[in-house]
Amino acid sequence: MNLHLALLLAYSAGLVALGLWIGRRVAGTGDFFVAGRRLGPGLIFATVLAANIGAGSTVGAAGLGYRDGLSAWWWVGSAGVGSLVLAMWVGPRIRALAAEHDLHTVGDFLEWRYGPQVRAVIAVLLWAGTLMILAGQLIALAWLLNVVVGLPKWLGCLAGGLVMTSYFAAGGLLASATVNLVQLVVLLGGFLLAIPFALSAAGGWGGLASTQASATYWTFAQGGGSGWMYLAILGPSFVVSPGLLQKAYGARSDRAVRIGIGANGLVLLAFAFVPVLLGMLAFARHPGLATRDMALPMLLMHDVPPLIGSLGLAALFSAEVSSADAALFMLATSLSRDLYKRFVNPAASDAQVLRVARGAAIAGGVLGVAFAIVLESVITALTIFYTLLSVSLFVPVVAGLYSRRPGVPEALSAIFTGVGVVLALQLLRGGRGVAGLTPPLLALLLAALAYAVVALMRRNRR
Repeated sequence: MNLHLALLLAYSAGLVALGLWIGRRVAGTGDFFVAGRRLGPGLIFATVLAANIGAGSTVGAAGLGYRDGLSAWWWVGSAGVGSLVLAMWVGPRIRALAAEHDLHTVGDFLEWRYGPQVRAVIAVLLWAGTLMILAGQLIALAWLLNVVVGLPKWLGCLAGGLVMTSYFAAGGLLASATVNLVQLVVLLGGFLLAIPFALSAAGGWGGLASTQASATYWTFAQGGGSGWMYLAILGPSFVVSPGLLQKAYGARSDRAVRIGIGANGLVLLAFAFVPVLLGMLAFARHPGLATRDMALPMLLMHDVPPLIGSLGLAALFSAEVSSADAALFMLATSLSRDLYKRFVNPAASDAQVLRVARGAAIAGGVLGVAFAIVLESVITALTIFYTLLSVSLFVPVVAGLYSRRPGVPEALSAIFTGVGVVLALQLLRGGRGVAGLTPPLLALLLAALAYAVVALMRRNRR
Protein backbone atom coordinates (compact mmCIF):
# COMPACT_ATOMS: atom_id res chain seq x y z
CA MET A 1 0.00 0.00 0.00
CA ASN A 2 1.50 3.39 -1.00
CA LEU A 3 1.56 6.50 1.20
CA HIS A 4 -1.13 8.29 -0.83
CA LEU A 5 -3.63 5.45 -0.53
CA ALA A 6 -2.92 4.88 3.17
CA LEU A 7 -3.55 8.56 3.97
CA LEU A 8 -6.77 8.69 1.93
CA LEU A 9 -8.13 5.56 3.62
CA ALA A 10 -7.33 6.89 7.10
CA TYR A 11 -8.79 10.30 6.26
CA SER A 12 -11.98 8.76 4.84
CA ALA A 13 -12.43 6.63 7.95
CA GLY A 14 -11.97 9.72 10.12
CA LEU A 15 -14.62 11.70 8.23
CA VAL A 16 -17.15 8.86 8.44
CA ALA A 17 -16.46 8.36 12.17
CA LEU A 18 -16.88 12.08 12.90
CA GLY A 19 -20.13 12.23 10.92
CA LEU A 20 -21.56 9.18 12.69
CA TRP A 21 -20.60 10.61 16.10
CA ILE A 22 -22.28 13.96 15.31
CA GLY A 23 -25.29 12.03 13.96
CA ARG A 24 -25.96 10.70 17.47
CA ARG A 25 -26.87 14.27 18.48
CA VAL A 26 -29.52 14.64 15.76
CA ALA A 27 -32.85 14.51 17.58
CA GLY A 28 -35.19 15.52 14.76
CA THR A 29 -35.63 17.27 11.42
CA GLY A 30 -34.76 20.66 12.96
CA ASP A 31 -31.21 19.41 13.58
CA PHE A 32 -31.01 17.47 10.29
CA PHE A 33 -32.35 20.25 8.03
CA VAL A 34 -31.26 23.52 9.67
CA ALA A 35 -28.83 22.49 12.46
CA GLY A 36 -31.23 23.87 15.08
CA ARG A 37 -30.70 27.39 13.57
CA ARG A 38 -27.63 27.83 15.74
CA LEU A 39 -24.71 28.10 13.27
CA GLY A 40 -22.48 31.14 13.84
CA PRO A 41 -20.40 33.01 11.23
CA GLY A 42 -17.47 30.57 11.52
CA LEU A 43 -19.43 27.39 10.83
CA ILE A 44 -21.54 29.13 8.16
CA PHE A 45 -18.31 30.23 6.45
CA ALA A 46 -16.80 26.74 6.67
CA THR A 47 -19.83 24.76 5.51
CA VAL A 48 -20.66 27.15 2.63
CA LEU A 49 -17.07 27.43 1.40
CA ALA A 50 -16.53 23.68 1.68
CA ALA A 51 -19.71 23.12 -0.34
CA ASN A 52 -18.60 25.64 -2.97
CA ILE A 53 -15.06 24.29 -3.39
CA GLY A 54 -15.87 20.94 -4.91
CA ALA A 55 -15.18 19.00 -8.06
CA GLY A 56 -15.99 21.94 -10.31
CA SER A 57 -13.76 24.29 -8.32
CA THR A 58 -10.79 21.91 -8.21
CA VAL A 59 -10.65 19.10 -10.77
CA GLY A 60 -12.99 20.88 -13.20
CA ALA A 61 -11.40 24.33 -12.89
CA ALA A 62 -7.88 22.87 -13.11
CA GLY A 63 -8.99 20.99 -16.23
CA LEU A 64 -10.26 24.25 -17.75
CA GLY A 65 -6.99 25.95 -16.79
CA TYR A 66 -5.11 23.08 -18.41
CA ARG A 67 -7.08 23.58 -21.64
CA ASP A 68 -7.94 27.33 -21.74
CA GLY A 69 -5.45 29.07 -19.46
CA LEU A 70 -6.07 32.16 -17.33
CA SER A 71 -9.68 32.74 -18.47
CA ALA A 72 -10.69 29.65 -16.51
CA TRP A 73 -10.62 31.93 -13.42
CA TRP A 74 -14.22 32.86 -14.21
CA TRP A 75 -15.50 29.38 -13.36
CA VAL A 76 -14.80 29.80 -9.63
CA GLY A 77 -14.74 33.61 -9.73
CA SER A 78 -18.38 33.67 -10.86
CA ALA A 79 -19.28 31.60 -7.81
CA GLY A 80 -17.59 34.23 -5.65
CA VAL A 81 -19.61 37.02 -7.26
CA GLY A 82 -22.86 35.09 -6.74
CA SER A 83 -21.91 34.38 -3.13
CA LEU A 84 -21.45 38.08 -2.37
CA VAL A 85 -24.93 38.80 -3.74
CA LEU A 86 -26.31 36.00 -1.57
CA ALA A 87 -24.50 37.34 1.51
CA MET A 88 -25.57 40.96 1.22
CA TRP A 89 -28.95 40.73 -0.46
CA VAL A 90 -30.87 37.46 -0.67
CA GLY A 91 -29.41 35.43 2.23
CA PRO A 92 -30.25 37.64 5.25
CA ARG A 93 -33.79 38.30 4.05
CA ILE A 94 -34.65 34.67 3.36
CA ARG A 95 -33.02 33.56 6.65
CA ALA A 96 -35.22 35.98 8.61
CA LEU A 97 -38.35 34.74 6.82
CA ALA A 98 -37.32 31.12 7.42
CA ALA A 99 -36.89 31.73 11.16
CA GLU A 100 -40.14 33.70 11.42
CA HIS A 101 -42.27 31.12 9.59
CA ASP A 102 -40.32 27.97 10.61
CA LEU A 103 -39.26 27.19 7.04
CA HIS A 104 -36.83 24.29 6.64
CA THR A 105 -36.38 24.06 2.85
CA VAL A 106 -36.55 26.27 -0.22
CA GLY A 107 -39.70 24.32 -1.07
CA ASP A 108 -41.23 25.58 2.18
CA PHE A 109 -40.46 29.14 1.08
CA LEU A 110 -41.87 28.63 -2.42
CA GLU A 111 -45.12 27.18 -1.08
CA TRP A 112 -45.46 29.91 1.54
CA ARG A 113 -44.93 32.57 -1.15
CA TYR A 114 -46.73 30.95 -4.11
CA GLY A 115 -48.44 27.63 -3.42
CA PRO A 116 -48.01 23.85 -3.50
CA GLN A 117 -47.89 23.67 -7.32
CA VAL A 118 -44.66 25.67 -7.50
CA ARG A 119 -43.17 23.63 -4.67
CA ALA A 120 -43.89 20.36 -6.48
CA VAL A 121 -42.51 21.51 -9.85
CA ILE A 122 -39.26 22.82 -8.33
CA ALA A 123 -38.81 19.71 -6.19
CA VAL A 124 -38.93 17.47 -9.28
CA LEU A 125 -36.56 19.73 -11.24
CA LEU A 126 -34.15 19.87 -8.31
CA TRP A 127 -33.99 16.12 -8.05
CA ALA A 128 -33.07 15.87 -11.73
CA GLY A 129 -30.52 18.70 -11.59
CA THR A 130 -28.96 17.90 -8.24
CA LEU A 131 -28.14 14.36 -9.30
CA MET A 132 -25.88 15.96 -11.90
CA ILE A 133 -23.84 17.90 -9.35
CA LEU A 134 -23.53 14.79 -7.23
CA ALA A 135 -22.36 12.86 -10.29
CA GLY A 136 -19.78 15.57 -11.01
CA GLN A 137 -18.23 15.22 -7.56
CA LEU A 138 -18.08 11.44 -7.88
CA ILE A 139 -16.47 11.61 -11.33
CA ALA A 140 -13.71 13.76 -9.84
CA LEU A 141 -13.26 11.31 -6.97
CA ALA A 142 -13.07 8.45 -9.46
CA TRP A 143 -10.27 10.11 -11.45
CA LEU A 144 -8.42 10.84 -8.21
CA LEU A 145 -8.56 7.18 -7.18
CA ASN A 146 -7.67 6.11 -10.72
CA VAL A 147 -4.45 8.13 -10.61
CA VAL A 148 -3.57 7.06 -7.04
CA VAL A 149 -4.26 3.34 -7.19
CA GLY A 150 -5.46 2.60 -10.72
CA LEU A 151 -9.10 1.93 -9.75
CA PRO A 152 -11.45 1.83 -12.75
CA LYS A 153 -13.86 4.75 -12.95
CA TRP A 154 -16.96 2.80 -11.88
CA LEU A 155 -15.27 1.47 -8.75
CA GLY A 156 -13.93 4.91 -7.83
CA CYS A 157 -17.44 6.38 -8.15
CA LEU A 158 -18.78 3.62 -5.90
CA ALA A 159 -16.09 4.14 -3.23
CA GLY A 160 -16.60 7.91 -3.12
CA GLY A 161 -20.36 7.51 -2.95
CA LEU A 162 -20.05 5.19 0.04
CA VAL A 163 -17.95 7.66 2.08
CA MET A 164 -20.06 10.78 1.63
CA THR A 165 -23.41 8.98 1.93
CA SER A 166 -22.37 7.34 5.21
CA TYR A 167 -21.63 10.46 7.22
CA PHE A 168 -24.29 12.70 5.69
CA ALA A 169 -27.17 10.24 6.09
CA ALA A 170 -26.29 9.98 9.78
CA GLY A 171 -26.34 13.65 10.70
CA GLY A 172 -27.56 15.94 7.90
CA LEU A 173 -26.57 19.60 8.15
CA LEU A 174 -25.44 19.27 11.77
CA ALA A 175 -22.87 16.61 10.83
CA SER A 176 -22.05 18.21 7.50
CA ALA A 177 -21.19 21.62 9.01
CA THR A 178 -18.76 20.06 11.50
CA VAL A 179 -17.13 17.68 9.03
CA ASN A 180 -16.83 20.52 6.50
CA LEU A 181 -14.75 22.54 8.95
CA VAL A 182 -12.17 19.72 9.09
CA GLN A 183 -12.31 19.30 5.31
CA LEU A 184 -11.79 23.01 4.75
CA VAL A 185 -8.57 23.14 6.79
CA VAL A 186 -7.15 20.16 4.87
CA LEU A 187 -8.38 21.53 1.55
CA LEU A 188 -6.89 25.02 1.73
CA GLY A 189 -3.66 23.84 3.40
CA GLY A 190 -3.07 21.08 0.88
CA PHE A 191 -3.51 23.22 -2.22
CA LEU A 192 -1.52 26.19 -0.93
CA LEU A 193 1.43 23.96 0.03
CA ALA A 194 1.36 22.20 -3.36
CA ILE A 195 1.70 25.38 -5.46
CA PRO A 196 5.38 26.29 -4.78
CA PHE A 197 6.58 22.72 -5.31
CA ALA A 198 4.61 22.31 -8.55
CA LEU A 199 5.86 25.70 -9.73
CA SER A 200 9.46 24.66 -9.05
CA ALA A 201 8.94 21.40 -10.99
CA ALA A 202 7.67 23.40 -13.98
CA GLY A 203 10.77 25.63 -14.03
CA GLY A 204 9.44 28.53 -11.98
CA TRP A 205 7.48 31.48 -13.31
CA GLY A 206 9.68 31.58 -16.39
CA GLY A 207 8.82 28.00 -17.27
CA LEU A 208 5.13 28.66 -16.68
CA ALA A 209 5.20 31.83 -18.81
CA SER A 210 6.47 29.83 -21.77
CA THR A 211 3.46 27.52 -21.53
CA GLN A 212 0.83 28.27 -24.15
CA ALA A 213 -1.73 25.75 -25.30
CA SER A 214 -3.47 28.35 -27.49
CA ALA A 215 -3.13 31.95 -28.66
CA THR A 216 -5.50 33.15 -25.92
CA TYR A 217 -3.96 31.08 -23.12
CA TRP A 218 -2.94 34.16 -21.09
CA THR A 219 -6.06 36.21 -21.82
CA PHE A 220 -8.16 36.86 -18.71
CA ALA A 221 -11.56 37.91 -20.08
CA GLN A 222 -12.09 35.08 -22.54
CA GLY A 223 -10.00 32.29 -23.99
CA GLY A 224 -10.85 28.93 -25.48
CA GLY A 225 -14.20 27.84 -24.07
CA SER A 226 -13.82 29.81 -20.82
CA GLY A 227 -14.36 33.42 -19.80
CA TRP A 228 -16.79 35.98 -18.42
CA MET A 229 -19.78 34.12 -19.90
CA TYR A 230 -19.60 31.77 -16.90
CA LEU A 231 -21.21 34.59 -14.91
CA ALA A 232 -24.53 33.84 -16.63
CA ILE A 233 -24.30 30.11 -15.85
CA LEU A 234 -22.83 30.15 -12.35
CA GLY A 235 -23.53 33.54 -10.79
CA PRO A 236 -27.33 33.20 -10.40
CA SER A 237 -27.14 29.58 -9.25
CA PHE A 238 -24.90 30.57 -6.31
CA VAL A 239 -27.52 33.11 -5.26
CA VAL A 240 -30.50 30.73 -5.20
CA SER A 241 -28.99 27.26 -4.77
CA PRO A 242 -31.25 25.38 -2.31
CA GLY A 243 -28.24 23.79 -0.65
CA LEU A 244 -26.73 27.22 0.08
CA LEU A 245 -30.00 28.90 1.03
CA GLN A 246 -30.76 26.10 3.47
CA LYS A 247 -27.35 26.55 5.04
CA ALA A 248 -28.33 30.20 5.51
CA TYR A 249 -31.52 28.94 7.21
CA GLY A 250 -29.25 27.30 9.79
CA ALA A 251 -27.60 30.61 10.75
CA ARG A 252 -28.48 32.07 14.13
CA SER A 253 -28.71 35.66 12.81
CA ASP A 254 -28.64 37.83 9.69
CA ARG A 255 -25.19 39.00 10.79
CA ALA A 256 -23.92 35.40 10.70
CA VAL A 257 -25.18 35.12 7.10
CA ARG A 258 -23.54 38.37 5.99
CA ILE A 259 -20.19 37.62 7.61
CA GLY A 260 -20.03 33.87 6.95
CA ILE A 261 -21.27 33.80 3.35
CA GLY A 262 -19.60 37.14 2.52
CA ALA A 263 -16.21 35.87 3.71
CA ASN A 264 -16.81 32.73 1.64
CA GLY A 265 -17.36 34.92 -1.44
CA LEU A 266 -14.14 36.86 -0.91
CA VAL A 267 -12.14 33.67 -0.41
CA LEU A 268 -13.63 32.21 -3.61
CA LEU A 269 -12.52 35.27 -5.61
CA ALA A 270 -8.94 34.72 -4.43
CA PHE A 271 -9.04 30.90 -4.52
CA ALA A 272 -10.22 31.01 -8.16
CA PHE A 273 -6.60 31.51 -9.24
CA VAL A 274 -5.36 28.40 -7.41
CA PRO A 275 -6.85 25.55 -9.51
CA VAL A 276 -6.25 27.51 -12.73
CA LEU A 277 -2.58 27.92 -11.84
CA LEU A 278 -2.30 24.24 -10.94
CA GLY A 279 -3.99 23.27 -14.22
CA MET A 280 -1.57 25.41 -16.22
CA LEU A 281 1.36 23.89 -14.33
CA ALA A 282 -0.04 20.44 -15.14
CA PHE A 283 -0.07 21.37 -18.84
CA ALA A 284 3.56 22.46 -18.59
CA ARG A 285 4.49 19.10 -17.05
CA HIS A 286 2.02 16.71 -18.72
CA PRO A 287 0.78 17.99 -22.09
CA GLY A 288 -1.47 15.69 -24.05
CA LEU A 289 -3.41 14.01 -21.22
CA ALA A 290 -6.25 11.80 -22.41
CA THR A 291 -8.75 13.75 -20.27
CA ARG A 292 -8.27 17.18 -18.73
CA ASP A 293 -9.94 16.01 -15.50
CA MET A 294 -6.75 14.06 -14.74
CA ALA A 295 -4.56 17.21 -14.77
CA LEU A 296 -4.74 18.01 -11.06
CA PRO A 297 -4.41 14.42 -9.73
CA MET A 298 -1.44 13.84 -12.05
CA LEU A 299 0.31 16.98 -10.82
CA LEU A 300 -0.17 16.03 -7.16
CA MET A 301 1.00 12.47 -7.75
CA HIS A 302 4.11 13.14 -9.80
CA ASP A 303 5.34 16.73 -9.44
CA VAL A 304 5.47 17.48 -5.70
CA PRO A 305 7.15 15.66 -2.77
CA PRO A 306 5.23 12.54 -1.65
CA LEU A 307 4.05 13.97 1.67
CA ILE A 308 2.88 17.23 0.07
CA GLY A 309 1.27 15.22 -2.71
CA SER A 310 -0.60 13.11 -0.17
CA LEU A 311 -1.86 16.22 1.60
CA GLY A 312 -2.89 17.72 -1.75
CA LEU A 313 -4.73 14.55 -2.69
CA ALA A 314 -6.47 14.60 0.69
CA ALA A 315 -7.41 18.23 -0.04
CA LEU A 316 -8.81 17.17 -3.39
CA PHE A 317 -10.72 14.35 -1.73
CA SER A 318 -12.09 16.86 0.83
CA ALA A 319 -13.27 19.19 -1.92
CA GLU A 320 -15.19 16.51 -3.76
CA VAL A 321 -16.76 14.91 -0.67
CA SER A 322 -17.80 18.22 0.89
CA SER A 323 -19.64 19.32 -2.25
CA ALA A 324 -21.16 15.88 -2.66
CA ASP A 325 -22.71 16.09 0.80
CA ALA A 326 -24.19 19.49 -0.15
CA ALA A 327 -25.86 17.81 -3.11
CA LEU A 328 -27.17 15.05 -0.87
CA PHE A 329 -28.51 17.75 1.44
CA MET A 330 -30.63 19.17 -1.39
CA LEU A 331 -31.84 15.73 -2.45
CA ALA A 332 -32.74 14.57 1.05
CA THR A 333 -34.61 17.71 2.10
CA SER A 334 -36.39 18.07 -1.24
CA LEU A 335 -37.79 14.54 -1.26
CA SER A 336 -38.57 14.17 2.45
CA ARG A 337 -40.17 17.53 3.17
CA ASP A 338 -41.14 19.03 -0.20
CA LEU A 339 -42.63 15.83 -1.66
CA TYR A 340 -43.21 13.22 1.06
CA LYS A 341 -44.37 15.44 3.94
CA ARG A 342 -46.31 17.85 1.75
CA PHE A 343 -48.00 15.56 -0.78
CA VAL A 344 -47.64 11.89 0.20
CA ASN A 345 -48.14 11.84 3.98
CA PRO A 346 -49.01 15.27 5.44
CA ALA A 347 -49.65 13.65 8.84
CA ALA A 348 -46.13 12.17 9.00
CA SER A 349 -44.39 12.54 12.34
CA ASP A 350 -41.02 14.24 12.73
CA ALA A 351 -39.38 10.84 13.16
CA GLN A 352 -40.97 9.55 9.94
CA VAL A 353 -39.76 12.57 7.95
CA LEU A 354 -36.27 12.09 9.37
CA ARG A 355 -36.26 8.44 8.29
CA VAL A 356 -37.39 9.42 4.78
CA ALA A 357 -34.68 12.11 4.62
CA ARG A 358 -31.99 9.58 5.48
CA GLY A 359 -33.44 7.09 3.01
CA ALA A 360 -33.54 9.80 0.33
CA ALA A 361 -29.86 10.56 0.98
CA ILE A 362 -28.99 6.90 0.45
CA ALA A 363 -31.15 6.68 -2.69
CA GLY A 364 -29.59 9.89 -4.01
CA GLY A 365 -26.14 8.48 -3.39
CA VAL A 366 -26.97 5.35 -5.38
CA LEU A 367 -28.41 7.33 -8.32
CA GLY A 368 -25.51 9.78 -8.23
CA VAL A 369 -23.06 6.89 -8.57
CA ALA A 370 -25.03 5.55 -11.55
CA PHE A 371 -24.99 8.91 -13.37
CA ALA A 372 -21.30 9.43 -12.57
CA ILE A 373 -20.45 6.14 -14.26
CA VAL A 374 -22.33 7.18 -17.42
CA LEU A 375 -21.35 10.87 -17.79
CA GLU A 376 -17.99 11.76 -19.36
CA SER A 377 -16.61 14.74 -17.43
CA VAL A 378 -17.00 16.90 -14.32
CA ILE A 379 -17.76 20.07 -16.28
CA THR A 380 -20.42 18.31 -18.39
CA ALA A 381 -22.28 17.20 -15.27
CA LEU A 382 -21.98 20.53 -13.43
CA THR A 383 -22.99 22.66 -16.42
CA ILE A 384 -26.27 20.72 -16.62
CA PHE A 385 -26.91 21.33 -12.91
CA TYR A 386 -26.00 25.03 -12.80
CA THR A 387 -27.99 25.85 -15.92
CA LEU A 388 -31.13 24.06 -14.72
CA LEU A 389 -30.83 25.61 -11.25
CA SER A 390 -30.39 29.16 -12.56
CA VAL A 391 -33.17 29.20 -15.12
CA SER A 392 -35.76 27.49 -12.91
CA LEU A 393 -35.17 29.06 -9.48
CA PHE A 394 -33.60 32.51 -9.79
CA VAL A 395 -36.66 34.48 -10.90
CA PRO A 396 -39.23 32.81 -8.55
CA VAL A 397 -36.98 33.09 -5.47
CA VAL A 398 -35.89 36.70 -6.00
CA ALA A 399 -39.34 37.85 -7.09
CA GLY A 400 -40.86 36.00 -4.14
CA LEU A 401 -38.64 37.94 -1.75
CA TYR A 402 -39.41 41.38 -3.17
CA SER A 403 -42.77 41.25 -5.00
CA ARG A 404 -45.80 42.42 -3.07
CA ARG A 405 -48.25 39.97 -4.59
CA PRO A 406 -46.43 37.04 -6.15
CA GLY A 407 -48.74 34.44 -7.66
CA VAL A 408 -48.61 30.86 -8.89
CA PRO A 409 -49.13 31.76 -12.61
CA GLU A 410 -46.19 34.19 -12.54
CA ALA A 411 -43.86 31.67 -10.91
CA LEU A 412 -44.84 28.76 -13.17
CA SER A 413 -44.55 30.91 -16.29
CA ALA A 414 -41.00 31.91 -15.29
CA ILE A 415 -39.98 28.32 -14.49
CA PHE A 416 -41.34 26.76 -17.67
CA THR A 417 -40.09 29.62 -19.86
CA GLY A 418 -36.56 29.36 -18.47
CA VAL A 419 -36.33 25.59 -18.76
CA GLY A 420 -38.11 25.58 -22.13
CA VAL A 421 -35.72 28.12 -23.68
CA VAL A 422 -32.65 26.15 -22.59
CA LEU A 423 -34.10 22.87 -23.93
CA ALA A 424 -35.14 24.51 -27.22
CA LEU A 425 -31.68 26.00 -27.79
CA GLN A 426 -30.09 22.66 -26.97
CA LEU A 427 -32.29 20.82 -29.48
CA LEU A 428 -32.42 23.45 -32.25
CA ARG A 429 -29.02 25.13 -32.01
CA GLY A 430 -26.86 22.52 -30.33
CA GLY A 431 -26.61 24.57 -27.14
CA ARG A 432 -25.48 27.76 -28.90
CA GLY A 433 -26.89 31.14 -27.86
CA VAL A 434 -28.63 33.87 -29.85
CA ALA A 435 -27.36 37.37 -30.68
CA GLY A 436 -24.36 37.00 -28.39
CA LEU A 437 -26.47 35.84 -25.43
CA THR A 438 -25.62 32.47 -23.90
CA PRO A 439 -28.54 30.03 -23.41
CA PRO A 440 -28.66 30.52 -19.59
CA LEU A 441 -28.58 34.31 -19.87
CA LEU A 442 -31.25 34.38 -22.58
CA ALA A 443 -33.39 31.95 -20.58
CA LEU A 444 -33.10 34.11 -17.44
CA LEU A 445 -34.08 37.27 -19.32
CA LEU A 446 -37.09 35.61 -20.93
CA ALA A 447 -38.12 34.00 -17.63
CA ALA A 448 -38.11 37.43 -15.96
CA LEU A 449 -40.07 38.85 -18.89
CA ALA A 450 -42.65 36.04 -18.65
CA TYR A 451 -43.05 36.67 -14.91
CA ALA A 452 -43.56 40.41 -15.50
CA VAL A 453 -46.02 39.95 -18.37
CA VAL A 454 -48.19 37.46 -16.48
CA ALA A 455 -48.12 39.68 -13.36
CA LEU A 456 -49.21 42.67 -15.43
CA MET A 457 -52.02 40.73 -17.12
CA ARG A 458 -53.35 39.50 -13.78
CA ARG A 459 -53.16 42.98 -12.29
CA ASN A 460 -55.17 44.45 -15.19
CA ARG A 461 -57.90 41.85 -14.68
CA ARG A 462 -58.46 42.85 -11.07
